[in-house]
Amino acid sequence: MNAVFITGTDTGVGKTVIAGLLGRYLLDKGLSVITQKWIQTGDWPADIEVHLELMGRTRKDIIKYLPYMVPYRFEFAASAHLAARLENKRINPAKIKNSFRLLAKEFDFVIVEGLGGALVPYNGKRLLIDIAKELGLTVVIVVNNRLGAINHTLLTVEAIKSRAMKIAGIVFNSRQRKEDKIILEDNPRIIKALTGETIAGILPWSKNRESLHKAFVPIGDRICAGLAAEV
Repeated sequence: MNAVFITGTDTGVGKTVIAGLLGRYLLDKGLSVITQKWIQTGDWPADIEVHLELMGRTRKDIIKYLPYMVPYRFEFAASAHLAARLENKRINPAKIKNSFRLLAKEFDFVIVEGLGGALVPYNGKRLLIDIAKELGLTVVIVVNNRLGAINHTLLTVEAIKSRAMKIAGIVFNSRQRKEDKIILEDNPRIIKALTGETIAGILPWSKNRESLHKAFVPIGDRICAGLAAEV
């Protein structure tokens, strides 16, 4: 299956940017690509719009697929279970799976962006990662490269491995903040040593879309190599 589930070590770590850049990378390889955000809370449809911008596409390019790209949307910016409860709605995993499968038939590759960190609930009993597992999706982990990233990343890796899910790579995303360079360089090294997982690379901070795309190319290469190795 040509698809990937992008999760993070927390909310706000850069999953949306990585999803969009991976989409652009795969488009440049000649593949037809679409992204998904199974559950969007808060701004609508902010994450999909960022994906499209980074991929050099517009909403017109995907308008007929938009209901399948975002099966659920809630106004309140919160965890899916709370946002749904506040609107007295129930999230049906079958609807999410059917939307994914439809897109998987129509496109060469589907990139699914998760919601928040790896262990986000969508009701009182189940987590979003459970749906990804049931669909057989391989995972890419996005890390906010900063002090504290080691603990967050190890917990995320452990949670994914405990579900017997495969990891195609770990991407360290640099945010616009001051951090000691020695910490930023050590984070990927120690996580590689402790987990044995592929470190896909470190994405530098930039406002320039083309600069980000250029910096992402070797990261995309490693992610695709990790996906190929898991087949």
